Amino acid sequence: MVDYSLMSLFTNLSAKQLRQAADLKEKITALEKQLSLLLGSTSQTAVAKAPSKKFTMSAAAKAKISAAAKLRWAKVKGAKPTATPKAGPAVKKKGGMSAAGRAKISAAAKARWAKAKAAGKKSL
Repeated sequence: MVDYSLMSLFTNLSAKQLRQAADLKEKITALEKQLSLLLGSTSQTAVAKAPSKKFTMSAAAKAKISAAAKLRWAKVKGAKPTATPKAGPAVKKKGGMSAAGRAKISAAAKARWAKAKAAGKKSL
């Protein structure tokens, strides 16, 4: 997070003033190190942030969240109307042959083969 009030202060400072501020900051850090060495303290300076604890979630909590999410999605999906095809002209079946047509062709083929076999042929 950026502190914009500090940023506006920095923009109003000259390069020389910024360099002096940086030097002071380095001196403060060095003095804090020396102080912690003298006092025997192993703790970090006040400037450093304490490490944050890692958040872990129990299996039961994960299961509850998962179940709730599934329920929400079921409601969302159930609320939408299902897509229905638009009513249009019925699709005609292409090609195809009637049973009577198939019977005629079959009868003609059998007659040709009967004639060919009677003549002693093995192919037409």
